[in-house]
Amino acid sequence: MMEQQMQDQTTPMLERLLTTAEVAEALQISPSTLCRWRQVGHGPRVTWLTPFSPRYQREDVAAWVKRSAA
Repeated sequence: MMEQQMQDQTTPMLERLLTTAEVAEALQISPSTLCRWRQVGHGPRVTWLTPFSPRYQREDVAAWVKRSAA
């Protein structure tokens, strides 16, 4: 029961997380460009699931696109 409650709370957040490939495709850039941006602190805010699993929240990507277009 407790495990189900935890899953119910985290599932919506995890569903909003995008991979590097998904964000790169949406921004029409290569994944390596997004990786370079990450390394220099440019681009949308990144969330690290593990040291090798960067993810992006849809809201952060949308906000970054909006700021960049201004």
